[in-house]
Amino acid sequence: MGMKQITFSLATSMLLVSTVTFANEPGQATSIDDSHITNIIAHSDAQPLEFILDMGWDSEYISEGRNNLDHGGIYWGTAAVQYQDLVIYTTVGRGDSETYTEWNFGLEYGFSIAENLEASIGYQRIEAYGDERGSDNELFASLSYSAVEWLTPSMAYTYSTEAGGYFIEASLHSSWPVTEQLTLTPYVTQAFDFQYATEAHNGPNHFQFGIEAEYQTSSNLVLSGHISHTLAQEDIKQEQQGSHDSLDQTYAGIHLTWSF
Repeated sequence: MGMKQITFSLATSMLLVSTVTFANEPGQATSIDDSHITNIIAHSDAQPLEFILDMGWDSEYISEGRNNLDHGGIYWGTAAVQYQDLVIYTTVGRGDSETYTEWNFGLEYGFSIAENLEASIGYQRIEAYGDERGSDNELFASLSYSAVEWLTPSMAYTYSTEAGGYFIEASLHSSWPVTEQLTLTPYVTQAFDFQYATEAHNGPNHFQFGIEAEYQTSSNLVLSGHISHTLAQEDIKQEQQGSHDSLDQTYAGIHLTWSF
């Protein structure tokens, strides 16, 4: 299997930022759902330096509405250092049923544009080893508006130097605290491809929806999971013309995140 083009937020590296930093802020949206939504880095004056370790598993390796592996799911491991609004991270993914390894090395800087309006910019390097060797450089940015406590709209943009194209996602997350420790977050995402995943079509790529759960087991340990479903749109349908298999995807994942 060749390298997948990961629009940043891989669910592992920035999952850990949203899960740990926003653990006590139910109004903030977490994004373990799509492995390509860049989460906003919170401004933390109380603990300017933080180390984060994350371990996780997804039942399928889904990105850009596509399954990147022929068989099985994928394990994830992430180590990150967050200093104030800057995060430097390393993530490794390994297929659980076929030979595939992916490394991601990157950094992200988060900042406030205005009250309740947060943004981030970043860069990551991708190295993948499967049936084929692949590599890429990606530049990404995101924007999130949190004036309404129970509804957080966000936009994410990723540019690939290898593909020479970009990918855009518009999302709505609605976080609801069930208990002091447990938060449930339904979400929807509409994605658009502009020569990032395919060259033949520009426009709607897929629609995705699901629900995320986050449980704060202690002040520095978070257990989280999600179940998600994607609906293929024109970009994927044109790419897979003639296929008799379903182009929609359903998958789930679980993560354990430790900060110190």
